[in-house]
Amino acid sequence: MDFLDLIDLASERLGGSVLYTTDDFFAGGENLIREQPAVWKEHEYTDRGKWMDGWESRRKRVPEQAEKGVPPDVSDYAIIRLGAPGVIRGVVVDTAFFRGNYPEHCSVDGCFASPQMGVEALLGPETTWVEIVPKQALKGDTRNPFPVTSPGAFTHLRLRIYPDGGVARFRAHGDVVPEWRLHGGLSGELDLAAAELGGEVLNCSDMFFGPKHNLIMPGRARAMSDGWETKRRRGPGHDWVVVRLATEGLIRRIELDTAHFKGNFPDTASIDASIDGTTYVPLLARTKLMADTRHVFVDELQSAGPATYVRLNVYPDGGVSRLRVYGVATERAKERALTRRLNTRAPEDARRELRACCGSSRWVEAMMAARPFAGTLAAAGSAWSALGAEDWREAFASHPRIGERTPDRVSAAEQSGTAGASHETLVALATLNREYEQRFGYICIVCATGKSAAEILALAKERLGNAPEDELRVAADEQWKITRLRLMKLVG
Repeated sequence: MDFLDLIDLASERLGGSVLYTTDDFFAGGENLIREQPAVWKEHEYTDRGKWMDGWESRRKRVPEQAEKGVPPDVSDYAIIRLGAPGVIRGVVVDTAFFRGNYPEHCSVDGCFASPQMGVEALLGPETTWVEIVPKQALKGDTRNPFPVTSPGAFTHLRLRIYPDGGVARFRAHGDVVPEWRLHGGLSGELDLAAAELGGEVLNCSDMFFGPKHNLIMPGRARAMSDGWETKRRRGPGHDWVVVRLATEGLIRRIELDTAHFKGNFPDTASIDASIDGTTYVPLLARTKLMADTRHVFVDELQSAGPATYVRLNVYPDGGVSRLRVYGVATERAKERALTRRLNTRAPEDARRELRACCGSSRWVEAMMAARPFAGTLAAAGSAWSALGAEDWREAFASHPRIGERTPDRVSAAEQSGTAGASHETLVALATLNREYEQRFGYICIVCATGKSAAEILALAKERLGNAPEDELRVAADEQWKITRLRLMKLVG
């Protein structure tokens, strides 16, 4: 099962949380996502029964319920909010130490929702759950792995057990699809190696004492066991680890943290960068390290150009608790992130986001038909070019007039240049809007982002002299500029 080497998106250390269980009479649902493997305590009991390291519901009397007309396919379930949204490649339903009290079957559903959505809304009709693991038989005291083929990204999972029983641990391995705007957007500086943003440790020379993925987990290490540590090298050479960054970027700052490593930190370290994972160039020359120290490198970094991979070399061996790679995404990376976002959204969510970018119904449906995109902007431009005058007019009608106050946050931000305009300028804009609509039959469309009220007014006045057929194309070009900007704002 190749997915087992991917990051566990449900992990509590990544920020995962068990929000709800139908029944946890014997053992709490929060145990499902504990980092440590389940343990057994032979003679440990609580006032409700045998102490178990997992989630365990009480017994359901299925035959008795069937006699009363209750469907026999009864189940308990737990709702888990993932620590990071992503595409699930496989899950593990671990029934460790549940031998006579494990569920007969399980299934898993997923949904995409706001991280702040409450349980009541998640359980309500407004939330669409998609089955990603159909009902499967379970074995007791076993790690039960199930691959997932659904291409969509999810924020929450629902683990169902039939009819009842106990599960020790639940893992959801996959690829992070970040909600970039919640992290400040791709235009700002980010930790491109961070696991919660999609960074991934691909390979390493050794991880005898500490797993490789510890290196890019959130926060500072809690103990020496919470880092990446190799065994003592007795021969020639050095140890290394390769990290694929969350997105291609220009690296500005590196942090190497040896927290808790006092007698076993590397003597020196160097870092190389690569755009393709094959050819590496020096980023940080071999540098002396200190015990239990947060090392930050800025001026020491060499120019390496855009990078998608970094290789940390430690000499000759030892432990590093965290690696942070701060940088800014390239323009190419931003479009790739946009494409991945729209390709992994549920159809209704993708349609809603596209509609917010452009009010033409035919454009939205053409975009939906083109999914999955190879490149979103190219597909969007082709779809827009194929439309006619009525489709363009429909898109125009979704905008407020220039200078008009609107509750639409996106439109208000685009027209922020008019917010501080004088009363005279606003009156002039209102007059121009009326003249324009009388002449052409639709509202004046200007890509207002970055323009002052005076600049917008001058442009609009100039366009009043255009022939109607020429102005329609000018307005269509302005609408395309707005659509393109709004698409890119989906990733910040």
